[in-house]
Amino acid sequence: MELTFYIAATVAVLATIMVITRYNMIHALLYLVVSFLSVAVVFLTMGAPFMAALEVIVYAGAIVVLIIFVIMMLSLTREDVEQEKAWLQPKLWMGPALLSFVLLAELVYLLVIAEMPAAPVAGSYVNAKAVGLALYGPYILGVQLSGILLMAGIVGAYHLGRQKKKVIHRFLQQQEPQKERSAAI
Repeated sequence: MELTFYIAATVAVLATIMVITRYNMIHALLYLVVSFLSVAVVFLTMGAPFMAALEVIVYAGAIVVLIIFVIMMLSLTREDVEQEKAWLQPKLWMGPALLSFVLLAELVYLLVIAEMPAAPVAGSYVNAKAVGLALYGPYILGVQLSGILLMAGIVGAYHLGRQKKKVIHRFLQQQEPQKERSAAI
């Protein structure tokens, strides 16, 4: 059980480093999914299956879909579409696929071990009621602030990504009519 924890933790650290060092947003997103899945395996090895399920559903599911939605809102040019076709080469997706395969092998191992009778796990399991009471009890302010932060990020990405006509600064707009008036005099 300890070996699976260390392998999943190593995969999480490697995938997170790859997220930080990638220049391409899609590559970083693939490694982010692998990082979230490996953290879910860490939760599973620590005896928190509910937190592992939340990690997969909320982070690897909802947050990644949200990031993809923001990327899709940005307008793509023909060069971007051609570059996207080049991303399908195996050298670009082999890293996340290899790390995901390690996590899959670990998960299958954990499921096989769970069917065998074993010594009880030290500690206690975290149930859904305890998580809900903690999130919407003493940590309600943190939950609300993180929701506001995510909404601000979405609105900011929308405003950065939408196409606008070129706007001249108001100071420069006032300068142009004065030049025209002086030329007319």
